[in-house]
Amino acid sequence: MKTIVITGASRGIGRALAEKFLNEGFFVIGTSRSGEAEYSHENLMFVPLELSQVESRKTCAATIQALDKKINILINNAGIWHPEDEAQTIDVAVLQETLDSNVIGSIDFTEQLLAHNLISEQIINISSRRGSLSFTTTCLYPNYGISKAALNMFTRILAARLAGKVIVSSVHPGYVKTDMNEGEGDITPQEAANDIFALIAKRVESGNFWYKGEIYPW
Repeated sequence: MKTIVITGASRGIGRALAEKFLNEGFFVIGTSRSGEAEYSHENLMFVPLELSQVESRKTCAATIQALDKKINILINNAGIWHPEDEAQTIDVAVLQETLDSNVIGSIDFTEQLLAHNLISEQIINISSRRGSLSFTTTCLYPNYGISKAALNMFTRILAARLAGKVIVSSVHPGYVKTDMNEGEGDITPQEAANDIFALIAKRVESGNFWYKGEIYPW
């Protein structure tokens, strides 16, 4: 049985991903801030993780290491959109909080798992079209966009470092109906999860940005 780690798996896209991989026969290690979720499965466990906190990242990674399981896939799904990220000008305090979770937290957590040689096949970073330099022609949600662009750069750098060993990809999941979008969107979390699962199953070329199985512009 293969094992996958999915951060932010208690709701939204993360929950849909967890349920999809459970249905496909995976053992799923999910994270949430509380270490709990409103659903359960015999092949599902949750570990507390607050991405913005250094000690929480260390504790979560250590807990996963202690399970003595090889992690086939890591999906860095957890992230935030700051409610004050509505202005066209950049508030440095808002930017810092956004980067702490969406970039620094995800990078540090990934690096800690890699340091223990736990990830064997693929790393997926859930990004956004807001992080695409080609797509972004407005100043909407500047802090969120900056964070996702930085996460995309991490994908490129990590793909080069792990070439021939681990496939690393960024994914724009689409405009998904989640709490972050206040229920607005074009597709359901389940549709996004199905697209991401299909991409992983294809074992695509490392170091690219994807949307619905097609390469998306950086």
